[in-house]
Amino acid sequence: MEWLILGILFIVIGWLSYMTRQHYALTLQDRLVRNEMRLRYYILTGKDFSPVEHQLSMRQLAALRFAGDEEFPDLTDRAIKEKLSAGSIKQSIRNWKPDYLRV
Repeated sequence: MEWLILGILFIVIGWLSYMTRQHYALTLQDRLVRNEMRLRYYILTGKDFSPVEHQLSMRQLAALRFAGDEEFPDLTDRAIKEKLSAGSIKQSIRNWKPDYLRV
C-alpha cells in the first residue's frame, strides 16, 4: 500500500512539474509576442503601443503578427474599432507574413 501511494505521489509531482514548465513557456512566449508587437508598432508608426495594446486580447495580437508591415497599423486600428476576432483578423490580412522562426 505504501508503494502505491508513493508511486501515485511521484506521478502527480511529475505531472505538476511538466504542467508548470508548459505554463512558464507559454507565458514567456506571450511576453515575447507583446514585446515584438510593441517594437514593430513603434517602428511603423512612431507611436507608443501601450494604449493600443490594452485594447487587444492576446489572440488578436498573435493574429496581427502575420500582417504585412504596410497593412499592420490600419488593421490594428480596425481590430480595435470593429472588435475583430483573431480569425477575422487573419482573414483580413492581404499580405501574409509567415513566421518561420517559430519553435
